[in-house]
Amino acid sequence: MIETPYYLIDKAKLTRNMERIAHVREKSGAKALLALKCFATWSVFDLMRDYMDGTTSSSLFEVRLGRERFGKETHAYSVAYGDNEIDEVVSHADKIIFNSISQLERFADKAAGIARGLRLNPQVSSSSFDLADPARPFSRLGEWDVPKVERVMDRINGFMIHNNCENKDFGLFDRMLGEIEERFGALIARVDWVSLGGGIHFTRDDYPVDAFSARLRAFSDRYGVQIYLEPGEASITKSTTLEVTVLDTLYNGKNLAIVDSSIEAHMLDLLIYRETAKVLPNEGSHSYMICGKSCLAGDVFGEFRFAEELKVGDRISFQDAAGYTMVKKNWFNGVKMPAIAIRELDGSVRTVREFTYADYEQSLS
Repeated sequence: MIETPYYLIDKAKLTRNMERIAHVREKSGAKALLALKCFATWSVFDLMRDYMDGTTSSSLFEVRLGRERFGKETHAYSVAYGDNEIDEVVSHADKIIFNSISQLERFADKAAGIARGLRLNPQVSSSSFDLADPARPFSRLGEWDVPKVERVMDRINGFMIHNNCENKDFGLFDRMLGEIEERFGALIARVDWVSLGGGIHFTRDDYPVDAFSARLRAFSDRYGVQIYLEPGEASITKSTTLEVTVLDTLYNGKNLAIVDSSIEAHMLDLLIYRETAKVLPNEGSHSYMICGKSCLAGDVFGEFRFAEELKVGDRISFQDAAGYTMVKKNWFNGVKMPAIAIRELDGSVRTVREFTYADYEQSLS
């Protein structure tokens, strides 16, 4: 058995998401780019690249990773590029999307050899979290003033519009896309491509993928544009677990179990959004609060039910531990970084990365 903690990526479950993405690509004509800000574990890119068209990034390091490890089409985006990085970004990208008109004007000439785009902000989104809402008041994410955008249309040939966030509702997606068409349609008709970003949960079992595909096809045909989708969570949902071991149990008004992991260090996104981890089947007569081993008082994965009493040495699997999880892992408290393992399609499991004290030491100075 692999020593815990470790992330376990199941290629069979990952393939199910890839097949759904391939279906949407075929039916809609849209291209799909993996959003590296959500998932960048390149050890499974060999599988993913057969189903996707490339990657999209949020930084110099991500665009370089996309080019070197995934290949195919490589999109670069950043809230702001620095003078010291723009040349390297351009060298790795097929398309570059600028967040603002000022950034476009500053770097358009340096990016003259590749396709250039601009981010639009439709000032409406599906987000229920102010922290993640691109349409929040005073948002810095994209341009919204149509006359201002019209004045720079000669310097771009595409747009990126990312206003979906954990959107499971096709009806809401459809309505928001209609608002985008009403507001920016005349501009969209003048470009070659439009990225609709990520945050659309179209790989869910209950999502109407055919209606979604038809809506994308109609948009593409109406404006004569190539649509791009940027699935992050949709690409890897339900494919990965965080495997941990119980180190101690105690009672303090509730049954507590401490595991060899930490939500602060290994599932940070749950802490940021005050969500609870997932354990399956989460049923039985024994209830435990599962706690991390860091010194943070609120380092708690959640409260779950088990068929038997937990004891030291028992293993627990936290579900959905890929998206915005593996990319955010950190060395808080010096807690051991989870290894990364892959379950191959034949059922065999192999460890592809382990982290040691040297990695911890070298991450500092």
